[in-house]
Amino acid sequence: MLKIEYDREKIIEIIDAVVKKTMSMDLTWEWPCGVAFYGVADAYYKTGNNDYIDMLKQWTDEYLNLGLPDFTVNTCAMGHMLITLHEATGDEKYWKVAMEKVLYLRESALRFGENVLQHTVSSDNDFPEQAWADTLFMAAFFLLRVGVKLGDKEIINDALDQYEWHIRFLQNKEAGLWYHGYSHKEQNNMSGFFWGRANAWAAYTMSRMKILLKDWYLYPQCMNIECSLRDQLSAIKYLQTEKGLWRTVLDDEQSYEEISASCGIAAAMINNKNPLHSKYVQKALTGILENISNDGRVLNVSAGTAVMNDREGYFNVPKEWIQGWGQGLALAFLADLLD
Repeated sequence: MLKIEYDREKIIEIIDAVVKKTMSMDLTWEWPCGVAFYGVADAYYKTGNNDYIDMLKQWTDEYLNLGLPDFTVNTCAMGHMLITLHEATGDEKYWKVAMEKVLYLRESALRFGENVLQHTVSSDNDFPEQAWADTLFMAAFFLLRVGVKLGDKEIINDALDQYEWHIRFLQNKEAGLWYHGYSHKEQNNMSGFFWGRANAWAAYTMSRMKILLKDWYLYPQCMNIECSLRDQLSAIKYLQTEKGLWRTVLDDEQSYEEISASCGIAAAMINNKNPLHSKYVQKALTGILENISNDGRVLNVSAGTAVMNDREGYFNVPKEWIQGWGQGLALAFLADLLD
């Protein structure tokens, strides 16, 4: 079992500060909000603080009354929070919207090849026949949660198939690391960089698979997911910096340390429960806490990042602003500590 030393009450205080700052951000019904509110919801599960549900409920009820924007693959990240609201309140209106998102993903979302979900951030055909690691958090992980909740094997298999295809297209088997994206048209990984947050999306969501799916061993896809995560974490631990963090381009020492990726990777190590990773999580905890301000802002989080053309493109993505995904992944990491 993992052995991590930390002050539980201090972590709960920090979680509370990050939640309150997150809820003050004026986020909209989009994927940054989806990741942020996933973190708030996870904080609710791990602390039992009903204030967090009240905050989410108030925000969501107002948005539902105003009307929702068009669905995209990325906005389905909002479904995570809807699952939590339904479980916490019993109100069917939240589940109804979550199931509308499932219907969209299953019947309307753009797909390519062997039914792979295409990365989309708007109602346009943003990135034709491209697979990005982001989709695992925004859509596949969401589908898996719904499928498990319903006991629906078709939805579960669709979610697990997405993991298999993304592993095939994005993970470098020799390095163990994940590329940012894949072009089915070009049959390549475009610029071919091991982007930090892409690895966090993959590692974190794969690490939740066994926790969610108790009979995971009955699904053949899960054997690939388990091995993919094993090889990824066994490689990525050696790329941790002296400050306990990971870089925005993982294997480039000139690349800056990036906190959202660090949170997602460290949380994956907690969830994967390999006791030999204890020292890496302990070191990450120190580095991450040094990048959370007293008022709950998660610092040094890179802005939204396309598959950049070159290494300088990744190096120059700004990290000066508070971001929803930074807040959410930090909350996921801190909440997982409490487990």
